[in-house]
Amino acid sequence: MGRSKCRESGEALEPEAAPERSYQELVENVNAIARPLASRKLTRKLYKCIKKAAKQKQIRRGVKEVQKFINKGEKGITVLAGDTLPIDVYCHIPIMCEDRSLPYVYIPSKTDLGAAAGSKRPTCVIMIKPHEEYQEAYDECLEEVEALPLPL
Repeated sequence: MGRSKCRESGEALEPEAAPERSYQELVENVNAIARPLASRKLTRKLYKCIKKAAKQKQIRRGVKEVQKFINKGEKGITVLAGDTLPIDVYCHIPIMCEDRSLPYVYIPSKTDLGAAAGSKRPTCVIMIKPHEEYQEAYDECLEEVEALPLPL
């Protein structure tokens, strides 16, 4: 009964009706630990690579799954969402990546990261595994991610 009143008055916005936020607006909501942060151009390339990897089932999604496969020694690019709170949820992942010399990068939005992976749910961590179907896009992203300066 309460829902119908809210819909009739037009106060409730559907999630699809919300305007898409710009890169600068997303960067303003990023955590203090989100370094190295991908540029707008690199972020788009990573989203495309994630979409291709999701079609081939070559991604690991979520903190538990990514952590498990990093410990097993799996290789790939780790992409973390910079707007995840609390930070404690995933602040150990970059340290694990550095210990195993795996490339990692932060992007501004967990909702966009989840959408790129083909999910309606926001995702805070994704690992992209290499595959011959999208090797060129993967190599390009890997090269740019490794060129980013690591935080001190």
